[in-house]
Amino acid sequence: MTRISQNWDLESIFPGGSTSLELQNELDKVRTKIGSLQRQVQGLDPSLTVQEFVKLVEQMQEVMMALGQCSAFIGCLNAQNVQDEKARLLQGDLSQLSAYQATVMTTVDQLFVNIPQGIWEGFLQHDELKDLSFSLNERRKVAQTKMSPELEMLATDLAIDGYHAWSRLYNTVVGGMGIEVEIDGELRRLSVGQATNLLANPDTRLRSTVFTKLEEAWAQEGEVCASALNHLAGFRLNLYKNRGWDDILAEPLQINRMERATLEAMWEAVEGGKPHLVKFLERKGELLGLDQLAWYDLNAPLGGASKEIPFEEAASFVVEQLQKFSPEIAQFTQSAFERSWVEAENRGGKRPGAFCTSFPLSQESRVFMTYSGTIQSLGTLAHELGHAYHGYVLKDSPYLLRRYAMNVAETASTFGELLVVDGAMQQASTPEEKLGILEDKIGRSVAFFMDIHSRFLFETRFYEARKKGLVSVNELNELMTKAQEDAFLGSLKVYHPYFWASKLHFYITGTPFYNFPYTFGYLFSAGVYARAKEEGQGFAKNYRNLLADTARMPVEALAQKHLGADLTKPEFWEAAVKLATDDVEEFLRLTK
Repeated sequence: MTRISQNWDLESIFPGGSTSLELQNELDKVRTKIGSLQRQVQGLDPSLTVQEFVKLVEQMQEVMMALGQCSAFIGCLNAQNVQDEKARLLQGDLSQLSAYQATVMTTVDQLFVNIPQGIWEGFLQHDELKDLSFSLNERRKVAQTKMSPELEMLATDLAIDGYHAWSRLYNTVVGGMGIEVEIDGELRRLSVGQATNLLANPDTRLRSTVFTKLEEAWAQEGEVCASALNHLAGFRLNLYKNRGWDDILAEPLQINRMERATLEAMWEAVEGGKPHLVKFLERKGELLGLDQLAWYDLNAPLGGASKEIPFEEAASFVVEQLQKFSPEIAQFTQSAFERSWVEAENRGGKRPGAFCTSFPLSQESRVFMTYSGTIQSLGTLAHELGHAYHGYVLKDSPYLLRRYAMNVAETASTFGELLVVDGAMQQASTPEEKLGILEDKIGRSVAFFMDIHSRFLFETRFYEARKKGLVSVNELNELMTKAQEDAFLGSLKVYHPYFWASKLHFYITGTPFYNFPYTFGYLFSAGVYARAKEEGQGFAKNYRNLLADTARMPVEALAQKHLGADLTKPEFWEAAVKLATDDVEEFLRLTK
């Protein structure tokens, strides 16, 4: 592989960053497109012709794509430099534009609802609409459960400076945070993302110090974060009440196109696997010379896994492992590196976390992370590039058929991560290095079965408490600690009370319960990965077809079609959990 950059290229999309004239022109064009869509739908009634309906759907998708292009770019600007004031202002402009689009889409949805069933079904038989029937039916069904269009528009308008504003306030607070840590005798000020990376450092004292300083930093911002979280939840609960939605999970399940029975079967299987993970945590503590693990020890490396992996070496290794399964995926991934789609530099001023975003008009993706040279960073790199491949598979589909749900969004990402981490384990040069990589792999199971479950338990209980009134910082800490104790079966000596403040996912307005889809995706992709190991490269075509269908049907139908599995029953999930518990048994055997 030729020399690659650790910084992404955004100039090829809109040159000039947050001062880009091309971006501003595109935002103006998007506003014009939304206005045109608004005039078009206002001129229609339920007796419209099929040609008018086709044109409406086409224009609707054009608006979504144009807005998505700008949204992805502005999101990248804010992630790469949280101090970019102009990018923050652009985010505010985008929120206004998104609200305008949402208001117009409420009018479109009402038209959908008012079209008589027989005429609606006839429209969906049209050649240009057949493929879109699932997405259009889904949109119509959801619209039927909402308030009147006037009230939905009002709620959308009020959300700009209410609901979404609390989310932006949280991002502003995090952007200004930092802690000072002494590293190699030098006092350094680190961003939250950089500091969090140090929780994977082999030095126990450093991990403990960083964790304590992070908790103190979040405590200082606790009241502001609690206000943001309380008001986000209050807005959401009031909106649900006025829509007649009495189940806090109704919207998350609908967004993820899954049944409650599937969610319950998944958690049941996860609970069954947790005792194995407790044994793993106990053994890991022994190997680290600790009487019991603390929260900040969960990502501490063992053995050779603590060696630094240079970024270019990591990039080459990811491509090499993907090549063994699918030359197409490997070629795509290599191209992503060479075209500078990845922002990985370990520097201050970046937001914490990692993500992949798609640019629907240019049919490209960008990956964001802070690469730290660890096996965890290697896995994250493969994970986010898996998202990018998923977008590549769908790039030529109509836009409505690119809008897959969050739970299946984790399929390609986790699949790629499993391929690469297993490859690293097979190529380990020493038993210690192999053990360290196996430990890291099991650590991901701990994250999805225990950490993610604690977030789900916290959010479920928080919403119940919020129905009765505002929840204080102390109460939030207690809810978070109790959720972690329950999810980890009491296996840690120190928990993370301020996790509710530190986790961005709780403050994302577009996606409630930004937690259980990760566990779903991890286990679902584990099932897919098991099939891939059985069939080898012959499975690559089936894998691609599965990804291509992710926005065309509910997850239960997707699993039945491509895997012959019933997700509402525990058997599929238990088999996937067993892959993780088998790793634990191997780990325990190797560390006797």
